[in-house]
Amino acid sequence: MAGRIITIAQQKGGSGKTTLAANLAVAYARQGLKVAVIDTDPQGSLGRWFMTRLERLGAPDIEFSTASAWGVGYETGKYAGSHDIVLVDTPPKADSDLRPALRAASLVLVPVAASHVDLWATEGVLDLARREGRAAMVVLNRTRAGTRLGAEVAEKAGAMEAALAVAQLAHRVSYAETLGQGLGVLEAARKGPAAAEIAALAEEVAAALAA
Repeated sequence: MAGRIITIAQQKGGSGKTTLAANLAVAYARQGLKVAVIDTDPQGSLGRWFMTRLERLGAPDIEFSTASAWGVGYETGKYAGSHDIVLVDTPPKADSDLRPALRAASLVLVPVAASHVDLWATEGVLDLARREGRAAMVVLNRTRAGTRLGAEVAEKAGAMEAALAVAQLAHRVSYAETLGQGLGVLEAARKGPAAAEIAALAEEVAAALAA
């Protein structure tokens, strides 16, 4: 069976796309799955993470490549034939350049930081995903428990025409620290709440892919 392709998209920068891509890649690789990641963002953050990981760990447990917006269909097709999970990190935009990455997806993940501005930016990506006939899941990121803003964003996200992940990623330093080390939070020396969040999200995403 062909591998499942997860495209991570959001037109607002700083939403946590690379954090999601890297941490889900690590989560699935640790389950023994064959995982590939593709960086289509010219900023290259996922590529920097991968090269840092390669220098730190030696032999890669995750495959990596880059692609242009219009070359992503070829790259995803190539990896889907030999890998279980392919994760695509995209640039912050919601226009025709994003469509090939959405078209290739089995599931589109849309990270939303805890702000109304981020939530507004989500609508364009969800609209493109709908036009391509692709299922989408909104993931709340950098949440702050017990705040009125967080509750409002969660409520409005739940009303969108897309699934809302039960698992949320809180605003934690450990995500940035491990990313800079070429690792995922599941590989941190001391596993904490962030590892539990990623494990829960990986399970939820896998269930959505299998549905």
